[in-house]
Amino acid sequence: MKYYGFNFQWMYNSHSQKAAECDERALDFMCAMGCNFVRLPLNYWFWIRNFNYDEADESVLQKIDGFLHAVISRNLHCSLNLHRAPGYCINGAELEKHNLWTDEAAQTAFINQWKAFSKRYNHYTEDQLSFDLLNEPPNIDQYGCTREIHEKLVRKTVSAIRSVSPHRPITIDGLGGGNLAMPELSDLGLTMSTRGYQPMAVTHYKASWCAETKGIAEPVYPKTLYAGKTWDIDAIRAHYEPWAALAKKGVPVHVGEFGCYDSVDNEIALRWFKDLFKVFNELGWGYALWEFKGSFGIIDHKRPNTRHEKIGSYTVDRDLYELFKDGMQI
Repeated sequence: MKYYGFNFQWMYNSHSQKAAECDERALDFMCAMGCNFVRLPLNYWFWIRNFNYDEADESVLQKIDGFLHAVISRNLHCSLNLHRAPGYCINGAELEKHNLWTDEAAQTAFINQWKAFSKRYNHYTEDQLSFDLLNEPPNIDQYGCTREIHEKLVRKTVSAIRSVSPHRPITIDGLGGGNLAMPELSDLGLTMSTRGYQPMAVTHYKASWCAETKGIAEPVYPKTLYAGKTWDIDAIRAHYEPWAALAKKGVPVHVGEFGCYDSVDNEIALRWFKDLFKVFNELGWGYALWEFKGSFGIIDHKRPNTRHEKIGSYTVDRDLYELFKDGMQI
């Protein structure tokens, strides 16, 4: 099954302890588009307070129950993801009490959380629910993370999940923020999740949180100069070669996130999106846009020169909507 859909951040915002309401209207819109996949990134701070890892707020877990029911009852596959996990988040890891890569307390809490989710959601089939263990692990040697430490943690976590739910599909995101493939884990029968954000000079132009693109000139595409390369469709193909090599060996690959921030002109963004979808189609990979609604979405982004049209009850970026739909190979 190839999965196509969106990321929904109903329990992700790290600045609030109040979860958003499930956007069922958006789920219905997705179904009408022909999508079949929702990635649900979670921030564990919502149900764990003050790093008391063994004291989960049941009322918040029940909220997650409701999210899953809303998604799965529409015959959409749900990928449950820890975006902020005990000891690590790609955005603000320094705010954690412990370090997932060096502290046993965080590693134990991480494994126990996934084992608890396995027990709680064991009634869902593998076609309905999968686990995406950790959003975008860091670069090698960042925060003390090495390939060996990462591999050991993944193997322990997978073993804990399968001790409860042997057939639960499990996804792992690439190292280096989702960009680095992990052949050392190809024997585990996992889906490998990559990202669609390269070149960052296009996708994160003027993104305040992105240190890599601060102060760069307004981009063009193709012929984008970034990270010592000139980016066009061939450079995008080359970027995914290590992932394509895994896929050729039978490892499922999925693009768990991709998108373009809304500071760049939409004509530039669309040229990039067109090439990206073409590469994903060539490789036979499904994908999930970050996000449905907002600065990276198909709805409510503010990129200049966007052709907005009404579809159902939403005003959408019509050209991106069509590219997204045309790329689906369900």
